[in-house]
Amino acid sequence: MIGISKLYCSTVEPSDALRYSRNSNKLPSHLLQFSKDKKPVVVWNMTQRCNLKCVHCYARSENIAYDNELSYDQSIKMIDNLAEFGVPVLLFSGGEPLIHPQLVEYAKYAIEKGMRAVISTNGTLITREKAENLKQIGLSYVGISLDGLENTHDKFRGFKGSFQKALKGIKNCQKAGIKVGLRFTINKKNISDIPGIFDLLEHMNIPRACFYHLVYSGRGSEIAKQDLTHDETRKILDFIIKRTKDLHDRNKPKEILTVDNHADGPYLYLKMLKKNPKRAKEILELLKMNEGNNSGRGIGCISWDGEVYPDQFWRDKSLGNIKNKKFSEIWNNSSNDFLMKLKNKKNYVKGRCASCKWLDICGGNFRARAESIAGDPWDSDPACFLTDNEIKKDL
Repeated sequence: MIGISKLYCSTVEPSDALRYSRNSNKLPSHLLQFSKDKKPVVVWNMTQRCNLKCVHCYARSENIAYDNELSYDQSIKMIDNLAEFGVPVLLFSGGEPLIHPQLVEYAKYAIEKGMRAVISTNGTLITREKAENLKQIGLSYVGISLDGLENTHDKFRGFKGSFQKALKGIKNCQKAGIKVGLRFTINKKNISDIPGIFDLLEHMNIPRACFYHLVYSGRGSEIAKQDLTHDETRKILDFIIKRTKDLHDRNKPKEILTVDNHADGPYLYLKMLKKNPKRAKEILELLKMNEGNNSGRGIGCISWDGEVYPDQFWRDKSLGNIKNKKFSEIWNNSSNDFLMKLKNKKNYVKGRCASCKWLDICGGNFRARAESIAGDPWDSDPACFLTDNEIKKDL
């Protein structure tokens, strides 16, 4: 996760993170990516069921009943253990989490146990009453997926009218006083809608947007050819930076982030180096604190059936199951060779990644994407768009 607005618009300084000793349980949410202890943010895919059928869904969700979800007692015990382990954020996802009848109860319990609770949703089921309920329990944030403007979004989501329902969900969150933001997965079919998404942010006074690079997982693996070329990625990143800076300069700042391609960090640094070497040095320091991709270290995933994964996209790499062992024990299991390698990826990555000057900053980028294309989790990430000259180590 690369904070474009934080880094490029100088809204965060290295001293901001150092002030909290980079402790994940002390850092405000907007600085959590700079934590030193890397206590994992946990994504809980609490249900596989979804009322939509998105073409890029990593969970391959459909609107059917699944019978393998965690029981109430198992869920409560899991939340207890996550809190004891020091997990700073529990992200409720799916499928569609608002389908789950205990969502509000579980989120409330997680908050009472000291964690921040956030929700990732398609937004179509957020009624005014539901938004008020979520506000009352102290929910920190709701991220609503919009993968384009109306026609594009409805095609991606598989249902006509899903765009307007998502907008209604956003408005209901705003009326209830809940911080709400957008989640947008970039691909060839929707890059032309990104200018309109920035217009929407401004028009609807939405404070935050995360632009996700495509990960070839679940149904997303079936549309890998719709991912951007390296040149297209650079151009759209330039545009995102430009619009973010424009909003900042007009005193209408938004928190803009890019997600799931940590080559964005060095690219932004090199761009700033040409304009403002002093700020570029500060950006580099913040990127070093960020440490790049944190699958299996700073982020983890618990599936609807209790399986634990390094992240929400890597669903063929189970580390264990919370029905049999606590999450904390699974996460700290030093006998799990694959998990230990993920916590020290730079010793195992191959190809361009192994010789890249930005390895400590990028963290080897997205291993699930490398495995999807090359069949080897330690091969180079095919979505890295940095040139050979840009990654060449200094002599």
